[in-house]
This record gives sequence, C-alpha cells and structure tokens, in this order.
Amino acid sequence: MPASGQNPDIVNISPVLRATGAYPFVKLEQARRRLAADGVELVDFGKGDPMEATDAAIRQALAGALEERMGYPLAEGLPELREAIAGWCARRFGVDLDPDKEIVPTYGSKEAIFLLAQVLVDRDSDKRLVLTTEPGYPVPERGAAFAGADVAQLPLLETNAFLPDLDAVDVDTWERTAIVWINYPNNPTGAVAPLDFLARLSRLSREHDFLVAADEAYTELWFEDPPHSALEVRSEGNVAVFNTLSKRSSMTGYRSGFVAADEEIVAALKQFRPSVGTAPQEFVQRASIVAWNDEDHVERTRSIYRRKRDVLLPVLRKKGIRVAGSVATMYLWLEVPGAESSEEFAAGLLEHGLIVSPGSFFGTAGEGYWRLALVPSEDECRRAAAIFDEIL
Repeated sequence: MPASGQNPDIVNISPVLRATGAYPFVKLEQARRRLAADGVELVDFGKGDPMEATDAAIRQALAGALEERMGYPLAEGLPELREAIAGWCARRFGVDLDPDKEIVPTYGSKEAIFLLAQVLVDRDSDKRLVLTTEPGYPVPERGAAFAGADVAQLPLLETNAFLPDLDAVDVDTWERTAIVWINYPNNPTGAVAPLDFLARLSRLSREHDFLVAADEAYTELWFEDPPHSALEVRSEGNVAVFNTLSKRSSMTGYRSGFVAADEEIVAALKQFRPSVGTAPQEFVQRASIVAWNDEDHVERTRSIYRRKRDVLLPVLRKKGIRVAGSVATMYLWLEVPGAESSEEFAAGLLEHGLIVSPGSFFGTAGEGYWRLALVPSEDECRRAAAIFDEIL
C-alpha cells in the first residue's frame, strides 16, 4: 500500500518505465495534432508510417478470410504463411529455411524485437549485456532494459559509414554480451551494411557466443542495389533476422512480420509467445501470404519513394543541405546547417508547417542531423520543396 500522502497512481510504476520517458514520436504526434487544431496546413515528414495504399489483392485476401467466428491464432502461425516466408527468403536472399523449425510469424516486428531479451537474457548471469546502436530505433534498448539486461550502445558515425566499429569493442565486452542488435538498411541514417561486415559480425558471434539480432524492416526499400541480409551469413555464426510487411507492403496497421533463426531460438520463441498473446490474427496471416508471394506491388512502392526522393533532393542540395547515408529506406538523413541544434532546426521548420524528426530523437549520436520520412504524397513533397526553397 502507498504511504500516506503518496499518489497511488504512480508509486508502483516500474523504475525502468520512468527512466525511459516519453517515446520520442509521441512528441511529434502531439505537435501535429496541436498545429492541425490551429488550422496550420502541415506536411508531415516525421513518423515513418507509409501512406501508400495497401495492394488491392492483399486487402481482398484479408476480407475473404473473415469468417463468422475466428478462434485464437496459434503462436506458431499458419503453415502456409511460414512456407510463404521461407519461399520469399529463398528467392530474395538465396537461403534455405525450414518453415516448421526456423520461422515464426510475429505481430509485426516491433513486439518481437522488444521481447527478444525476455527470452534469451539471464539477468542473473554475467553474460547479460545487450549492445544496441545509436542513433537508432529505441525499441531494442527499451526491451532489454525491461528484461533486466545491461545495455550499452555502439555509435554509428558517418566516418565509419554508419556502421559500428567492431574493432573498438574489447574482448571483455564481447564475452559479456548476449545480444548485438543491428538494423540495416538503417533507421534513421539510411545506410546499408556490406556483406563482409555482416560476415565478420556473424563470426564474432560464434567466437564469443552471442546472438546477432538483425532488424531488417527496410530491406525492400532501396534506390540502387538490393541490400544484403544477415540471413546470407547465418552459417558463419548465431543470427536471428526480424522482418515485417509494414514498410515493404505498406501494411503497418496489419501488424505482420516474422523471425527467422536457428531451430533452438525459434523453439524458445514458440514456447514464450503464447504467454504474451502476440500471434497475428488468422485473417491477417492469410493476407500476409499474398503479400510475401508478390513482388510487383513492392516494386511499385519503391518507384513511388524514388519519385518523392527525386522531388526533394535537388532543392535540398541547392540550399546547401548535405545528405548523409540515405541510400536505402524511406528516410533521408540530412546534416543540420549552421550552429543550431537538431531540435532547434526542426522547431524552425515546424513554424512553416513542415514536421521532421530531430536527430537527437534517435540518441546523442544523432545530434547534428535531421530525418525526413518520405511518407507524404508526391504533391505534398512538391509543396514542401517549394517551402524549403523559400526558407532555407
């Protein structure tokens, strides 16, 4: 019971939750709603939520799978979905996966990323360190913290092509590490990982007995060459790959992804996941089968992002905004001009109706940059380009 005078609503809140603070993009959403209520005409480049229509065949598959009664979905997923995922991985990356033992469908990839440390980290062991990268997606770090793991961050610096410097990690750190998180193509920098980097990290995972956990949500959004996957080097070490239909197929609201890993890890995930009830609904799984089996809609999506990118980059470069990374994903990672902080620069753009993400939202290593998500329509991008041309 709370002591007299204490607020019973907050006294028992997890200290980990208190320490994490507000999710950064909640701030952007709050700003968007406030300005929209004031009648400001906005172009929202802040949150990476695709606005493109989900392909009609995917939507039809979902509607066709609705029945009068839908029971609880199984954590292991439909066999047909696992087979579709395995087939896609074979076509896309040239890898053979056992759909029954090495794949588990997930409720998007975010929940699986957050929960991985719950499954793999022994908080009472000396080997409870989780390494994440910064700037980056905060979910792996937050999930590890809630699992009671120790967390350290590897900086992604432009001087190293936004790859973690593996030589800077000492042997003792490797020996204490349970999981190393990577995310390529990278959010927010738009960088990609060469195959030799992935292979070296995979070999280190075998040498020091840790898991390489690869968040690959953006592998299908690229502008020149198709990015590699850590699946291609899984034979050299301990690798688990997380992917999703959210960005590839503009299906964020469907919440459908997968984890591909060795049999032992997938078995552990299948044992754990019924306790948290995060299996995709069966009608979503039926729609997902159609999505993984089709590439035409993905190429159309890439073309849309290319066009929007081609609208914005010329004017940004003309105004002296330096582009860093940005070779893949749906993001442009841009240097803040002048001496302003990234939040000050973003606040200045907000006054003109342009919502972007300050680099500091992704960690201290993101300071000095800002992220622009190519989610508005092509017409909105043209309007934004005119505003950039006027104000920068």
